[in-house]
Amino acid sequence: MSQPFSIDTMLQLPRLSSLRLSPDGLRLVVSVGGVAPSGTSMTSSLWQVDPEDRTPARRLTRSVEGEGAGIAFLPDGALLFESARPDPDAKPDPDKKVNALWALPAEGGEARLLVAPEGGVCGIAVARDAHALVFGAKVQRGARDFEGDAERTKARKEAGVEALLFDDYPIRHWDHYLGPRLRRLYAATVPEGEERIEGARDLDADVTGYTFDESDADISPDGSFVVAVKRVFNRFPETLDDLVRYDTATGEARPLTHGDAAYGLPTISPDGRWVAAIRFTYATPAEAERMTLVLLDAETGAMRTLAAETDRRPDHLTWGPDASTLYFTADDEGLHSAYRVELPAGTVTRLTAAGAVSDLCPTPDGSTVFALQSTLVSPPRVVRFDARAADQVPAELAHGIDEHGIAVPGLLERLTTTAEDGTPLGAWLLRPPAASDSTPAPLVIFVHGGPLGTWNSWHWRWNPHILVERGYAVLMPDPALSTGYGQHMLDRGWGQWGGTPYTDILALTEVALERPDIDEDAVALMGGSYGGYMANWVAGHTDRFRCIVTHASLWELVGFHGTTDHGPAWEHEMGNPYEDVSGYLDWSPREFLSAMAESRTPMLVIHGEKDARVPISEALILWTDMQRLGIPGRFLYFPDENHWILKPQNARLWYGTVLAFLDEHLRGIAFQPDPLLGG
Repeated sequence: MSQPFSIDTMLQLPRLSSLRLSPDGLRLVVSVGGVAPSGTSMTSSLWQVDPEDRTPARRLTRSVEGEGAGIAFLPDGALLFESARPDPDAKPDPDKKVNALWALPAEGGEARLLVAPEGGVCGIAVARDAHALVFGAKVQRGARDFEGDAERTKARKEAGVEALLFDDYPIRHWDHYLGPRLRRLYAATVPEGEERIEGARDLDADVTGYTFDESDADISPDGSFVVAVKRVFNRFPETLDDLVRYDTATGEARPLTHGDAAYGLPTISPDGRWVAAIRFTYATPAEAERMTLVLLDAETGAMRTLAAETDRRPDHLTWGPDASTLYFTADDEGLHSAYRVELPAGTVTRLTAAGAVSDLCPTPDGSTVFALQSTLVSPPRVVRFDARAADQVPAELAHGIDEHGIAVPGLLERLTTTAEDGTPLGAWLLRPPAASDSTPAPLVIFVHGGPLGTWNSWHWRWNPHILVERGYAVLMPDPALSTGYGQHMLDRGWGQWGGTPYTDILALTEVALERPDIDEDAVALMGGSYGGYMANWVAGHTDRFRCIVTHASLWELVGFHGTTDHGPAWEHEMGNPYEDVSGYLDWSPREFLSAMAESRTPMLVIHGEKDARVPISEALILWTDMQRLGIPGRFLYFPDENHWILKPQNARLWYGTVLAFLDEHLRGIAFQPDPLLGG
């Protein structure tokens, strides 16, 4: 008999990511995450899985600090990975942890340290046919090399200075200020044996801004050139991401694109002739953004569009063993599917029609693709599928990573309806097995973030099974602005966050409430980020819900523009607030505060102090407004979390508080706060 699925049960499950296949096709390596021995953080290790599925998986690395997501194979089979483990040849310093680049020989043994800049390595790409790579590293502005960065860091530390001076924008990203270090890109040759990387070339040494802070990059098969995204700050609100080709020997830079759009995920073909990339056309308040797959000549930048007929937003580009095949994945009507593009014809085949696949790893002979696949009822697992056949259900490897026999309790169904404008709508419903006509289950609506997003895979932060175990049914709707349903689904919700998306959610909710095994009188709604925005919007527009949970939510859009980490980005949808603020006021939940005060729907407000994407000021204003007008609720505050709740002990408090709040208002059970919260 399986154990109850609680937050502690979920924390026992292995978290698979970053699947990689060795060049000879004989080894699969995957990062496996879990709770660290301290119990107060997450960590990960690298495991090897047998592609032939004959032998059990085995652990390759073990360190207190764990290994990062950056994993790649060299042509000789050596495994490169990031880790903050200590340098065995240096004097121990418990106060200094550096995320360095390490190499594990193909035959096994001890990993050797390759390069350890004080600011840490962040992101790697390796040449297919040469011992060469490009990697990201953080160095201080004005530092010409890693030694200069170390000197500046030492001087700041000895002077006790933490202040920062800015003369550009943005100055924050996600949960940190962009300084004193900024990410830069370096090209290097990887020595064989015990030598460390020396003489790494700074790809654009004259740039001192945030050009490469979130840059994607790839290196040619022979290591002779790198194609990277160079961010060009033009003028508000435009930030153009161009593709630039860098010669690794001379440092010569040559643009492949010229400010016409934003580009990402450059991926160089096995013959070095082509660069596949994502082209992102910025929107206006009148027209939604567009995302397309493009193929560029690696010499001239001549470009063609691929897979336009699929009407999907491509991501995670992967070349096959030669330049005749390109793979990508994309959200796809409640799934995340793998696609194959035949070149030069451009013919597209959808390869998978089940779950959500990622980390595609084609075999050297081009016959098979290994991947990670998750569903709404199963965490990521290693799977395989044919590299050519259409609409497959991937086969799970029998000798994957042990999940300790943990099983989820819910029953999954697909619900559909039609929107007011005739658009087909879909949602996933998870219900407890015990729910019936005589014992209907209370219903909780999960609204996804984004706002461009979808429900199609396992979720670690918003896991519905913990609620289902408690007896709740959970509805996960995909309203307007959801991805995987074509450009029309974005267009119909663009620039009106509380309009069509709101009515779509209500329409799907009513379909669920028509079921006799759902209690139509016990319904709650909850969401985070844009989902939290929608929760706030709902509070001011209907009293249909008995309670609302709003996490990391947007409340007052005018002020949000100036406090979020990159406010001008929202001008593409809401307009220029310095010329016309109506787009922000029309769709700001705070403008409907009086209606919210009249309905008095109880609200649980949750926010993290370190959240720069939706700053804590949004929650503080919301909570002040609620208290001033007597709207019942509670405020769960995390001083050590950002936009997400990541630490295990905080996740326990999050789920415990949410469940207690739902129990209070949907089941009439007295609210019992966790004693650790001081209640």
